[in-house]
Amino acid sequence: MTTQAAQLPLPPAAAATLQRWHAMVERGDFGGVEALLAPQAVFRSPVAHTAYQPASAVALVLRTVIEVFEDFEYHRQFATSDGQSVVLEFSARVGDKQLRGIDLLRLNDQGQIEEMEVMVRPLSGLQALAAAMGARLGGQQAALKGEAGTGQA
Repeated sequence: MTTQAAQLPLPPAAAATLQRWHAMVERGDFGGVEALLAPQAVFRSPVAHTAYQPASAVALVLRTVIEVFEDFEYHRQFATSDGQSVVLEFSARVGDKQLRGIDLLRLNDQGQIEEMEVMVRPLSGLQALAAAMGARLGGQQAALKGEAGTGQA
């Protein structure tokens, strides 16, 4: 996995979070991702009807997806003028399916990720991602739904 860290006009706390995020992606290990998440973080998946929350459910999804993606790479980064929202464009592969997508991150004043929404295309890549995530999460999906109260795969 490779990333391209560009200088974005971010507040110091948000910049530190993004730097740690990229380091985790580079290592392919989101073991400490909870430290980057606000306690009531929300994750909107491209394959779920409703959002996953709180941070523990978001962390489980992120730790799983980093294992599913192959050849993951960020290409471009954009930030809002206040530096509280960041868009990260990526490409990856799931099995033999190529995909492109974006991560939309909203950070709080402490630099914690409050909201994350992922969009993926094409449909064949999204379907491969959904199947791989479902296979990896297996029995954990029920726990995710119960904990989140809102998550549905």
